[in-house]
Amino acid sequence: MNIYVGNLAYRTNEDDLRQQFERFGTVGRVDIISDRDTGRSKGFGFVEMPNAEEANAAIQALDGASVGERTLKVNEARDRPPRGQGGGFGGGGGGGFGGGRSHRDRY
Repeated sequence: MNIYVGNLAYRTNEDDLRQQFERFGTVGRVDIISDRDTGRSKGFGFVEMPNAEEANAAIQALDGASVGERTLKVNEARDRPPRGQGGGFGGGGGGGFGGGRSHRDRY
């Protein structure tokens, strides 16, 4: 099970996060998401636990727990939507000036 962990202290590293979850069972992978430009933590990450019962126990125990002066938000991670779909400002339209008409068409 892939677990989302939010509201991490910026100084939390992957080893710290792994130790928190290993108390509940086997941890496969740990990723703390960092800013592409600065390398600084974005304050959230993901923990992969292969055993669903252990993962659920970790979620129950750690969601709302205070770690490093922060209250963690822990839940089962949702799948990301495919890239290029939904949200953002991508594609079509032609801007906010009449739905794609040239500005010359007004005169």
